[in-house]
Amino acid sequence: MFCYDVRMELNAGNVVPLRCAAEHLAMTEEYGEENLVEQAEAFLSQVLGTWNDAVRALHSCDAVLPDAEDLLIVPRCIDSLASKACADPTLFGWPMLEYYTAKSLEETVVWNGISAAGKPRSLGADWWYKQASSFRLPVYKRLIAAVRSKGMSPENVAGSLMHYARRHLSGLRRHGDNSDGALGTTTAVLSDGDQRVLLEEVVVLLPAEKGVAPTRSLLGLLRTATVLHASAACRDALERRAGNQLEEAMLEDLLIPNTGYSAETLYDVDSAQRMLEQFMMTSTSAFAASPEITDEGHLVDAPSAELMPVSTVAKLVDGYLAEVGTDANLKLSKFQTIAALVPDYARAIDDGLYRAIDIYLKAHPWLTDSEREQLCRLMNCQKLSLEACTHAAQNERLPLRVVVQVLFFEQLRLRTTVAGWFFVSDNADRGSSSDNCVLPRRTEEDVDFAAGSEMTDEGGFAAGRHGELSPAISVEEVRQRVSELEEECSSMRQEIRKLGKPKSALSRLLGKLGLGGRSSSREREREEPLPLPGASDKRRMSFGC
Repeated sequence: MFCYDVRMELNAGNVVPLRCAAEHLAMTEEYGEENLVEQAEAFLSQVLGTWNDAVRALHSCDAVLPDAEDLLIVPRCIDSLASKACADPTLFGWPMLEYYTAKSLEETVVWNGISAAGKPRSLGADWWYKQASSFRLPVYKRLIAAVRSKGMSPENVAGSLMHYARRHLSGLRRHGDNSDGALGTTTAVLSDGDQRVLLEEVVVLLPAEKGVAPTRSLLGLLRTATVLHASAACRDALERRAGNQLEEAMLEDLLIPNTGYSAETLYDVDSAQRMLEQFMMTSTSAFAASPEITDEGHLVDAPSAELMPVSTVAKLVDGYLAEVGTDANLKLSKFQTIAALVPDYARAIDDGLYRAIDIYLKAHPWLTDSEREQLCRLMNCQKLSLEACTHAAQNERLPLRVVVQVLFFEQLRLRTTVAGWFFVSDNADRGSSSDNCVLPRRTEEDVDFAAGSEMTDEGGFAAGRHGELSPAISVEEVRQRVSELEEECSSMRQEIRKLGKPKSALSRLLGKLGLGGRSSSREREREEPLPLPGASDKRRMSFGC
C-alpha cells in the first residue's frame, strides 16, 4: 500500500513491524527518497522519546522478535525505558503528563464554567513498576539488568522484582497484599512449571544487600517456593535472606505449611530452625553473655538498642513454639532445639516460653516425668512474672520439682519485698513525726517482680506499673501489709507440705532449695528477727518466711 501512495498512519504499535517489513523488502533510499525504511526509522526515534510509546513498541517486538533483535530495536527500546526509569521524573514532562492524565481529569475543578485542572502530583520511585511487570520474563530480565547498570538503587530494583512476582505468582496473590496495585492487574495464569522458573529467576535477580526487600515478601516467596517445589538453592537463598532480618517477621508469615510428601508436622519447622540459626549467626548483639541475675531474683531490665533485635526474635520464637506446639507429631527434641537457639539474655521474662511449654505438655500428655523435667529446664523459673508463677504453682502438668522451684523463688521475692517495706517504714519513723511520710523513689537496683500489674488493698496501698509505692503511706498500713504477707507465706508453706512428705530424693531437693530444713532451724528462724538494713536494734520485726 505504501508503494501505491495509499496514506497509512504510523503509531507506536505498528512502527516496529513496518520497520522490519521494510528492511525485509529492502525499501531503502537506494530505490527512492523517503522510502519506508527512512520514514519508519524516523518515527521510531520519536516513539522512543516517551515512556508509554516505548512500552507499546517493545510489546510489538514479540511478533517480529528475530528481525527486531537483528535490527537492534529491542535493545534500543530497553535502553530507552531504563534511562527513563532511572531518571528523576520531576525534571521532564514524561511520564507525569502521561501517567496521571486520567487522574488529573477526574480531579478537575469546574468553577463558573472554567475548568482549572489541579497540578499533577509528584511521582514516587515505583511509578514504572506496573508497566514493566507486563513484559515477558526474558525481556524483563534484560530491563532489570539495564536499570542496574545505569545506577538504580537496590531498593527500587527489589521493589520492581517483588511487584513482578506478585503479579505473576498466584501463591503471592492469595497471601500477599495489594498495596502497590499488582493484584488488581489481570494477567494470564501461568502453569506451575512456569511459575517455578519465574520464582527462581526473581530470587537470583534480587540484590544481595540486606533489607532491600521486606521480610514479609521474602517469607511469602519462601512459602510459594515450598508449594511449587522450587530448587533447594532457591529455598536456601530465601531462608538466608529472611533469617538475616528475622526481627522484622510476623508470626503468621513464619508459619509455612509443610508440603513435603514425607512431612510429619503441619508446619515446616526445619525451615524456621534454619532461619533462626542464620539470624543468631549473623546477629551483632553487644551482649556476649547473659546479664547476671542475683539470688533475690532480679529481672533483666528493658532491652537496649543492641539487644532489641534479639529480644524481638525471642518473642517471635516463643509465639511460634506456642503455635506449633499443638501439633502432636512435633518431636520433643525439635521443640527443645528451637527453644535453646535463643540465648537466655534475649528474654527479659520467660512467660512466653512457659506458655509454649505448657501448650506442648497439654498436647503431649504421654511424656514421661523425666521428659517433662528435661523440657522445663528450658525456662528460668526465676524470670517468671507474678501471674506466671501463680499459674505454674497450680499447674498439674508441670513436674513436682518445677512447682517447688517456682514456690521457692516466689518466696525469695516475697522476702526481699518485705525487707524493702521494713526499710521504708523504719526510714519513715526516723524522718517524720507525723503518721504520713514521703517514700523515696525506687532505684534501678530495686526489685520489680510484678511489672505491669495493679494491686490495691483496703488501706490504700498501690503498686504501679513499675512497682512504685504511693507517695504517701502510713506506718500502720505498712505493718498491716507485712502481717498479711506473713500469713500468705505461712499458707505457702502449708501448700508445700500438702504435696507430700519429702523423702529420699525429694527430701534432698527441698533441702537444697532451703525448704526442707530441720524443725529446730525453723523454730530459730521464727524466734530470731530478720536484720533489716538501716534499722535500729529497738525496731525490728520478724516474719515466718
